Amino acid sequence: MSLKVVGAGLGRTGTLSLKHALERLLGQPCYHMAEVFEHPEHVPLWHAAARGELEDWSEIFGGYAAVVDWPAGSFWKEISAAYPDAIILLSTRDAESWWESASSTIFPTSMKMEGTPWHAMLSAVFRERFTLELDN
Repeated sequence: MSLKVVGAGLGRTGTLSLKHALERLLGQPCYHMAEVFEHPEHVPLWHAAARGELEDWSEIFGGYAAVVDWPAGSFWKEISAAYPDAIILLSTRDAESWWESASSTIFPTSMKMEGTPWHAMLSAVFRERFTLELDN
């Protein structure tokens, strides 16, 4: 199976609803941050991606028709290059409401996992693709 849709938006921009809609429309699974929790074996692959060392995206996306949310959204250019026929879909949200939402959900949750391989991977993705400056 090849990806048909690559999401380029951040988490907290309606990506979970988008995941469900794409699964219904495509009749196949959509990869979302929730899958990283369900597949801990993907954590080292995402960490490799953050270091620019992941060469085969099918190691993560085999069996999926679409991908949205993080960490994939931060690699949309690389993923779309690997799946050139896929549609790029950008989900957005007002910056102020996004920051408020992310500050009360994503950021505190990730800090609680400090010292774990999952946190190391997420920190690498944030450092290389976003920011580690999470203070307002």
